[in-house]
Amino acid sequence: MDVSQYLDIFIDETSEHLQDLNDCIMILEKEPDNKDTINEIFRAAHSLKGMAGTMGFKKMQRLTHDMENVFQEVRSDKLGVSGKMIDVLFQCLDAIESYLENVKASSNEGTEDYEAVIANLNSLLEEDVEENKVVASKSTKKDELVIDTVDETKEYSLQLFRHEFTDRDLLALKNAAEQNENLYGFTIYVNPDCLLKAARAFLVFRAVEEYGNILVYDPTSQEIEDENFELCFNFILASSEKMSLLTKVALNVSEIDEVVCEQLFYEDIAGTTLETENELTTSLETSTTQIEETVNKKQTPATGTNKNQVAAKPVTNRTVRVDIEKLDTLMNQVSELIIAKNSLVSITGQEGQGNQNQTFHEQIEYLERITTSLHESVMKARMVPIESVVNKFPRMIRDLSKKLDKKMELYMTGEETELDRTVVDQIGDPLQHLLRNSADHGLESAEIRRKRGKPEVGSIYLNAYQEGNNVVIEVRDDGNGIDIDVVRAKAIERGIVSEEQAESLTKQEIIDFLFLPSFSMAKTVSDVSGRGVGLDVVKSNIEALGGDVEVITTLNEGSKFTVRLPLTLAIIQALMVEIEEEKYAIALGSIQNIEDIEVSEIKFVQAKEVIIIRGNVIPLIRLDKVLDIQRAENHEQKKDDNLTVVIVRKGENFAGLVVDRLMGQQEIVIKSIGNYINNNKIISGSTILGDGEVALILDANTLI
Repeated sequence: MDVSQYLDIFIDETSEHLQDLNDCIMILEKEPDNKDTINEIFRAAHSLKGMAGTMGFKKMQRLTHDMENVFQEVRSDKLGVSGKMIDVLFQCLDAIESYLENVKASSNEGTEDYEAVIANLNSLLEEDVEENKVVASKSTKKDELVIDTVDETKEYSLQLFRHEFTDRDLLALKNAAEQNENLYGFTIYVNPDCLLKAARAFLVFRAVEEYGNILVYDPTSQEIEDENFELCFNFILASSEKMSLLTKVALNVSEIDEVVCEQLFYEDIAGTTLETENELTTSLETSTTQIEETVNKKQTPATGTNKNQVAAKPVTNRTVRVDIEKLDTLMNQVSELIIAKNSLVSITGQEGQGNQNQTFHEQIEYLERITTSLHESVMKARMVPIESVVNKFPRMIRDLSKKLDKKMELYMTGEETELDRTVVDQIGDPLQHLLRNSADHGLESAEIRRKRGKPEVGSIYLNAYQEGNNVVIEVRDDGNGIDIDVVRAKAIERGIVSEEQAESLTKQEIIDFLFLPSFSMAKTVSDVSGRGVGLDVVKSNIEALGGDVEVITTLNEGSKFTVRLPLTLAIIQALMVEIEEEKYAIALGSIQNIEDIEVSEIKFVQAKEVIIIRGNVIPLIRLDKVLDIQRAENHEQKKDDNLTVVIVRKGENFAGLVVDRLMGQQEIVIKSIGNYINNNKIISGSTILGDGEVALILDANTLI
């Protein structure tokens, strides 16, 4: 069997199970007696084992099987949850993740057996083995008989089904009974070591349906397909065959341990208050109508009229996995459509208002609405919560707490905040660096925190929220903060600045040294920090995404790193400007306002031009000089001329960009310009205008 076609699905689902296991084990560490969490871990480990076995990854299958054995003991209260167990389980997850990385890289799990991890798992079971032997020796023959007696330990189908029948079920059962067919209730017990429970269940269904029709499933057929059941499932079969034949047929399916079957009667199922067929049909139609209306309103379906009917499950969103490359292709097509729309708008503007056909104008406006709506729909399809990135951080902080011997807690909010998939894929590493920085450099030891009157347990906060066209992610701690004097001394020691220059630097300029390559404040090199790779990576990665990062710190109180990112990297609203004859675009999200300034209002601070707007001193940036634009010979600035200044913002900093003319707001498609001018970060990309001309996009963050 060729399973390579399922590799992508295996990778996605294994990643999800690993994240679930990480979350559950974190909960279990704090709540050792949480049965729901224990059951969830067992189910996830069992699913991983089955998936690995199906794909032929024997090493991963063996490891997850041993994990499952441990949790089988925990579920049955034979083994207690301990700190050692938690550590071993995290070792297992790291090993499985290593297997997964190998699968991603080479479609093979690799050669590592992780014998030490498996030995640690088995040692957990061996610790309790002596006690189990004592208990086993005291068991009597009578006890063994009770365990083997199905009648005394397991429920039959009718008992499980009694309160689960809907009107639709009752109508089907009634019709079968009226046609003199026998109704058989089956309870099927699957072998605990079965890898593919759902497959075995459907083999049973196919075997018995040769002799009759299955009318009711418990759990539902969809839940069985999703393996959302334990080691047994139930169904009711309508057949004219004998019970012994049907039982034998079901038992012949491999990995089925036991089949319990009994004959049922419609009167027993429906209870004493039987409805006539017409009443039942009417009730069914009413119930169906109610459900359809409820689905349309996106509410929980109402319950039926039958007393035995249980409340239906809430309607859930239906989702489908789509390859990101397909979405990229769709986005490119939408981009071309927007360029074509801009071209049509440009043509209509050149023809003159008097000669244009009104219907043509209306169609152009309609096209604009459609393209904008289509763009928004595609963007929503590409948006994913940052939860997929930040979910791994609680485990990371837990490990750092042990490694650094510091008590710390991570508090996260805004995990549901959405970003473009391409941004989410690249934001993980910068955030990880910031959190490790807070854990290692930010938080003090418990002893120092006690002396300063702080709680022994340090706090790290990760908050995400949307702000206009940007997503803001804050990482802060209640630790030591940044000692400006120490950073200044380190910069002098490294030869970055002289002592004289260092004296005139502002607090923010000194903090900015931390973002230089190879600049580290760690006193010793460890596997956590000290190699000078950290904040420079954070800054370069975030700026590559069109974002920025800034720091606010107070000594002995803590630091806050604020990351701002654009919602998307593909299509943006921009202000088009002209400088001489050249056209440029400035992202609307970074523009604060536009001012008309007289030349006489320009002041000078340290020989640099500034303007004062509502009490704020804002430096001017002459774009013609920065961009080396050749002015016409007759161009001369007069003192009574007005300047058009676009005020842009980066965090708490502002700057005024001097332009010649404003062309207006436009929806633009960002196109990469490759390596043509990759040495100039002022230009973040290009766009194609309606007339086919190329305009460069200015990066306001870099300009500031």
